[in-house]
Amino acid sequence: MATVTLSNIVKRFGRFTAVHPMSLDIPEGSFCTLLGPSGCGKTTTLRMVAGLLDPTEGDISIGGKRVNDIPIHKRNLGIVFQNYALFPHRTVAQNVGFGLKYRNVDRASAARRVAQALELVQLPHLSQRYPSELSGGQQQRIALARAVVIEPDVLLLDEPLSALDANLREDMRVELKNIQTRLGVTSIFVTHDQSEALAMSDQIIVMSEGRIEQVGPPAEVYNTPATEFVARFLGAANILPARVTDRRGDDLALDVPGFARVVIPRARAPHLGDAPDARLVIRAEKLHLMPQDSRDDKAMMIPAKVEGVDYQGQSARYFLRVGDHALQAINMIDVAPFRAGDSVMLRLLPRDCAALPVS
Repeated sequence: MATVTLSNIVKRFGRFTAVHPMSLDIPEGSFCTLLGPSGCGKTTTLRMVAGLLDPTEGDISIGGKRVNDIPIHKRNLGIVFQNYALFPHRTVAQNVGFGLKYRNVDRASAARRVAQALELVQLPHLSQRYPSELSGGQQQRIALARAVVIEPDVLLLDEPLSALDANLREDMRVELKNIQTRLGVTSIFVTHDQSEALAMSDQIIVMSEGRIEQVGPPAEVYNTPATEFVARFLGAANILPARVTDRRGDDLALDVPGFARVVIPRARAPHLGDAPDARLVIRAEKLHLMPQDSRDDKAMMIPAKVEGVDYQGQSARYFLRVGDHALQAINMIDVAPFRAGDSVMLRLLPRDCAALPVS
C-alpha cells in the first residue's frame, strides 16, 4: 500500500495542454476515482501515474518516493485496462502469473499466488482455459487477478467495466470494490460513469477540460457541488438563478424569481462566498410530484405543470414548468405516473437544496 501524490503535474502534447497544473493526494488504502467526460484528462493522468506517459512538468510520488524517472515495470503497479489485454495464446493461469516471471518468484510460490488470486476472483476452476473461452465478466476478473497477484503498491483501473453489459457491470462494480477492500490496496479508478464513481469511491476527483473541478467523498461532491459542471455531471440537477437576501445565523435565504423564496442550511453552500448572486441547485429526485390539492406544512409546495413524461419502469422522469423555469423531477412510481398536461404540486424540503457561486 502507498500514498500517491501528484505535485503540480502538467501534460502537454505540442501546443495542446491535456492536463493543467494539478496537485492531488490519494490516501493509502483508498479507492479514488477520476471522473469526467471523454477528453477531460483523466486517462492521461492515470497513464502518467503508471509511467506510460511522462509529465511535462511536476512530480509524481508513490509511497513518498519520486517516480518520474522510474520505468513502468519498476513501479510495482497493478494495471487493468479497458480491453483487459489478456494474452490469447496463454491459459488463464499463465495470464495471471505472467508478471511474476519478472519478479524472481520461484515456481512453487508463483503457483500458490496464482491459485490465491484466482480464488480471490472466484474463478479457480478456469485456470486451464483460454481467454476466448471466457465471458466478458470472466475476462475482467482474470485481468484483475493478474493485476493483484504481484501484490502491487497501487492498483490502476482504466474504465475496466465499460465493455460489460449494464447488469453485469453493476454486479462487477460491487465485486471489484469488495476485492479492493479485502486487499486494502491503494486504487485509482478512471470512469465517465457517475453511478460507478458514487457507488465505489472513497474519494471522487471530478475533472473537466484537464482541470480538477472538485475533490471529496461521494456524498459531499453530490450534495454540495463546488461548480455548475459538477452539479450537472453528477446526476440530474435543476439549477436556478437566485439572489442571497439574508445570511444571518446558520441559514441562507435565496430569492428565486418566478419560483420561490428558499431558506437552506448554510452548510449546503460551502463554496458560495459573499457575492449576492448565486445558483440554487435542486436534485431531480428531491422534487416530489403530488396531486394538485395536496398540502404539507413541513415542506414547500410549489404548483407546476407536467409537460412531458419519460417512463423508466420503476421510476419516471418528469419535465415540468414552473413559471418561466423548466425543471426535471425523477420519482418512483407507486401506481401510475402523472401524465403530460397534469397540474401538480412539487414537494420540496429546503434542506435538500444547495447553493453555488455564479461561475
